[in-house]
Parts: sequence; structure tokens; C-alpha cells
Amino acid sequence: MSKKSKENPKNEEILEEVVEASDESVQEVVEEISEKSELDMANERADEFENKYLRAHAEMQNIQRRANEERQQLQRYRSQDLAKKILPSLDNLERALTVEGLTDDVKKGLEMVQESLIQALKEEGIEAVEVESFDHNLHMAVQTLPADDDHPSDTIAEVFQKGYKLHERLLRPAMVVVYN
Repeated sequence: MSKKSKENPKNEEILEEVVEASDESVQEVVEEISEKSELDMANERADEFENKYLRAHAEMQNIQRRANEERQQLQRYRSQDLAKKILPSLDNLERALTVEGLTDDVKKGLEMVQESLIQALKEEGIEAVEVESFDHNLHMAVQTLPADDDHPSDTIAEVFQKGYKLHERLLRPAMVVVYN
């Protein structure tokens, strides 16, 4: 012990109290820091879980949106396969109507069948492709003819087979002869 502490026992008691108080303060500060770091870690984990939740929620919304869009597309184009199977029959009716020697009654019957098929297809959103001027997106040129003054380039000379589309989707291009 130091000389001063021997001389004054009261100083020694005070010194011990200060040391004990400082030990307690240091321990409280360490505990407080420890609690803060645990709180920070808990907050970080909570933020991480919130972020994961928000991402999962957004992904679920995207999945639902895509499923709805796909369902609408399927509904909109549900008759595509059936139309592709019916179109050759419609072509055959058109060819049958061009045959010479048909009686008026047979011709009238074929026209009625043709009209009812066209109307049924139209109700499903299927229409013939327009053949005003050549469009490589809608027409297939099976033959070309030289263009002249009366027939400018990219005009259609003849339609071999009608093209059809379902809404904006092309089912079958029109087979045409084009002036080039």
C-alpha cells in the first residue's frame, strides 16, 4: 500500500468504491454494447426477412399476372386448331362452286353451307386476309409476273388460296400471284 493510503484509511475505502463503481460502469457499458449489437443483429435479420417477404410477394403477383395473361391468350386463340382443320373444307366448297354444270339447287345448297361456315368462323374471330396489295407477312407469292404500266409492282394478280387470320394471328397466308 502506498504511504498516503496508510495515512488515510478513508482514502483507501473511497479508492475501493471508485474501483468497484468503475468496474460496474464498465460492465454496464459492455452489457449495453452487447445488447445494442444483439438489437442491431435482430434488426438486420428483420430487414432481411422483410426484403425476402417483399420479393416473394412480388414474385407471386408476377406469377398470377402471367397465369392470367396466359389464360386469356388460350381463351382468345382456343379455336385456332379447329379453324386450321375446317379451312380446307371451306376451300373445297369454293372449288365446288366454280364447277360448271351444277344445278341451281346444288349451287344454292353449297353457297348456304359456305356462308354458314364463314359466319361460324367469323364469330370465333377468324377472317379472310385482305388481298389488296402484296404483304409478305400475310401473303405467300407462289408465282410472279412482270410488272407493267397497268399492273404496278407488288400488286396481286390472282389468289390461288385465301389466307385467314384469327384476331391478329395469321393462321394461313394467302397463296397469290404477284406482279414484280
